[in-house]
Amino acid sequence: MLLRAGGLLLAAGLLLLVLALSIAVGAKQLSPSEVLQGLNDPGSATYSVVHEMRLPRTVLGLIAGAALGLAGGVMQALTRNPLADPGLLGINGGAAAAVVTAISFFGVSGYTGYIGFAFAGAAAVSVAVYAVGGGRGATPARLALAGTALNAALISYVNAVQLLDTASLDRMRFWTVGSLARAQDDTNLQALPFVLAGVLVALALARPLNALALGDDAARALGSRPELTRGAAIVAVTLLCGAATAACGPIVFVGLMVPHMVRSLTGPDLRWMLPYCALLAPVLMLGADVLGRVLGRPAELQVGIVTVVLGGPFFLYFVRRRKVAQA
Repeated sequence: MLLRAGGLLLAAGLLLLVLALSIAVGAKQLSPSEVLQGLNDPGSATYSVVHEMRLPRTVLGLIAGAALGLAGGVMQALTRNPLADPGLLGINGGAAAAVVTAISFFGVSGYTGYIGFAFAGAAAVSVAVYAVGGGRGATPARLALAGTALNAALISYVNAVQLLDTASLDRMRFWTVGSLARAQDDTNLQALPFVLAGVLVALALARPLNALALGDDAARALGSRPELTRGAAIVAVTLLCGAATAACGPIVFVGLMVPHMVRSLTGPDLRWMLPYCALLAPVLMLGADVLGRVLGRPAELQVGIVTVVLGGPFFLYFVRRRKVAQA
């Protein structure tokens, strides 16, 4: 107990360090004194850099990272699959397809326009996956299969729209790659209520999902209702992924890597695992964003590209290790 609590404090300290790096590192390197001046002194030369560019970007990375990390932890518990991430049920794909449709066919731009379409797409796919997966009789395997099939179809649709609509291609290309570069204070304020609601639902599901991991019969014996737990888990993932995807595009592998690494520290108990995910997923997201700024100078690599580069080898290593363990 004390070791896990100490680990949470260490994770919080690491998050604060990455937050500071995210504000200091960029095309113009800022010293610690310049960062403090930029935060507190409206008359300083770095005030506009910090408040108009670095700070909104950092806050979005914090919000979206926590959302994707929690969503990944809930998804892995719901499907009982350590390789699951929010894309497994097609929720990211549903949000991306809806936003791309809004951009291409309705000329929508900006987070205010994206958010409604993103939630509509995420919710529609959630309902479809739940129905195709068997409704109240849904099992983890059925949900995973239904989500994988729908996600493949939706990603194909996104790619087709991008190829056919050259006028909107630049906007869609920048959004679909996953980026924090266009973050604004309005974006963060609009995303925050949805993410907070998803966080509260996800944390409240820690005990029911722990019980569900023992099987439906054991969960009922412990006073849990498996159907209600699965439905609430999908609602939490929809809120978290819908808000994050609308704000910065479909960023992959964060929801896969962080819960898996956290599980090796905390074990499978979601009462500890989910808070760790909420702290360490933004560390990965912002760390990848900072790395993209450093490696891409004088331009930058978008965070969605960096997480793919980091996550691909991790995924292959994990799959390989599981195969060796099963042999």
